[in-house]
Amino acid sequence: MSGEAQDARRRCARRITAAGFPREKWLQDFDYTANPHIQPALIAQLAACAWVAKGEPLCLIGDSGTGKSHLLIGLGAAAAMAGHRVKYVLAAKLVNELVEAADERVLSKTIARYGRVDLLCLDELGYMELDRRGAELLFQVLTEREETNSVAIASNESFSGWTKTFTDPRLCAAIVDRLTFGDNIIETGAISYRLAHARAQRAGQGTERSPTP
Repeated sequence: MSGEAQDARRRCARRITAAGFPREKWLQDFDYTANPHIQPALIAQLAACAWVAKGEPLCLIGDSGTGKSHLLIGLGAAAAMAGHRVKYVLAAKLVNELVEAADERVLSKTIARYGRVDLLCLDELGYMELDRRGAELLFQVLTEREETNSVAIASNESFSGWTKTFTDPRLCAAIVDRLTFGDNIIETGAISYRLAHARAQRAGQGTERSPTP
């Protein structure tokens, strides 16, 4: 491997580390047979990162276990490998960080830090109800990034159910508007990918152990 290739590989590794992914998830490891709702061609298209270059949002919507986080992390890793600055964070953790920053009077600095990355991967949006203050702070982050830097979210709630997370209807509508203007929406369905994947693995292992007739 040439020195230039080694440098490029190290830069990719640094961007992956800086993104803060909780675990390794690669798109090539996604089992499309376990979730027929996911179209491989669409994921391959998104992995090319044109939507990131355009500053468009991406929404992954579906029940728990349907592969949302795998795809979110995998697409985030693809963006980092393509040279984009990426940051992964749980929605609740980001809101807590913003509230603390506001209390400590460093909110503008915190919002600017999240505004600088090319792709913000926001996981588990919709798992908890946010009070008005938390929702408004999150809205500020999304507004800071609107049409300039991409946001990718994974949520277990359909858009109609987001009123349980963002209890102010007008604020909820504004947030949905900011996350859907690029029309990059993937519905991962209601059948647990993790359960189907585990069953497929067990079935494969059982086949391997079965004696030859």
